[in-house]
Amino acid sequence: MVITEHPSTQAIPLVCDSPHSGTHYPEDFKHAVDFSDLRKCEDTHVEKLWAAVPSVGGTLIHALFPRSYTDTNRTEFDIDVSMIEGEWPGRAEPSKRCLELGNGLFFSKTTTLQHIYDRKLSISELQNRIHTCWRPYRQALAQALDNASQQHGKRWHLNLHSMPSNAYERLGLATGKVLADVVLGDLNGRACSADFTAFVAQGFTQRGYSVAINDPYVGMDLLVAHGAPEKQHHSLQIELNRRLYLNEQTREPLPQFGKVQADISSLLTDLARYVGQQL
Repeated sequence: MVITEHPSTQAIPLVCDSPHSGTHYPEDFKHAVDFSDLRKCEDTHVEKLWAAVPSVGGTLIHALFPRSYTDTNRTEFDIDVSMIEGEWPGRAEPSKRCLELGNGLFFSKTTTLQHIYDRKLSISELQNRIHTCWRPYRQALAQALDNASQQHGKRWHLNLHSMPSNAYERLGLATGKVLADVVLGDLNGRACSADFTAFVAQGFTQRGYSVAINDPYVGMDLLVAHGAPEKQHHSLQIELNRRLYLNEQTREPLPQFGKVQADISSLLTDLARYVGQQL
């Protein structure tokens, strides 16, 4: 359920992960919402856009399961117990996003706020999702990052995502703002060095993309877990506007998908050079 693509050339301490691009829907999901609406939760094709990571010496990790089934970018305790049949036996510390938008460890709503289930979920099925999806993904990413820092003393981590073109509306923020092509999130400077954020921002800008930083996404739990610039552990979230490369209704790539992929591959070459200069 988790794929790790290892470097195909000399390894550098660059680890990239796509936690939300999985499209394999397990048989036990048993959702009640229309499948086309459920798929809008996906970061569809993001791992393909970043397919060149191994060729520059980095490690690419991505999930096969969909985020609506289990979201590995949430804490293990971000659970809305009202979804569950019976009394949840562990910790439950639901976030505001979990309670208001239905997007916790287990989604209760789609990104269009449609209810995913017409039933309560059993304790055993949710525990199974944690054991077969959440933990293996988190362990794979943590291992790759640990290996990178042990071998090189430093590491750089890109947490890869896509965002709907109506992200401001989706998040209930002020309307009228124009969503950037690329949003970089660094937990408002807490997850990586300002230099790293600026380098990636400049790389996208030079290739013709508009860039915003921490607006409207600052980063989520994977950055909290792994970003520690004081230890030379740099984690940066990258959100790509889906209108750049994806038909948001059909989930099929647009004709310009290849150009976006080529631009990212070119950026990765520059990024590999940047990492090498920092060692």
